[in-house]
Amino acid sequence: QVQLVESGGGLVQPGGSLRLSCAASRIDLSIKSVGWYRQAPGKGREFVSVITWSGGSTSYADSVKGRFTISRDNAKNTVYLQMSNLKPEDTAVYYCAASRSTLLSSYPSSYDSWGRGTQVTVSS
Repeated sequence: QVQLVESGGGLVQPGGSLRLSCAASRIDLSIKSVGWYRQAPGKGREFVSVITWSGGSTSYADSVKGRFTISRDNAKNTVYLQMSNLKPEDTAVYYCAASRSTLLSSYPSSYDSWGRGTQVTVSS
């Protein structure tokens, strides 16, 4: 099973930006899409965005549409989440996950491998 490692989290002021990275440990041709989720304290895991590995099709949660951009670098086996105009409600642990499906799913059960997460805190 491929291992995923997130990085790029940190403390940022409201209105600021961060770029998260999700690096896969090896090339795995069974991976068809990679998604980002987040979990705030006391809340469930929330879908953020997903991208297909080959064609680059994307989907976003309404709460981040227009502010977050997902992209991938196939040569580096890495998926990015560019986050702009951050709000305090974006504070959460952000996880990336890999799926064998190309359906741009928002359901956690569609994902087979998960990273350990990276903390994002938006506060003044």
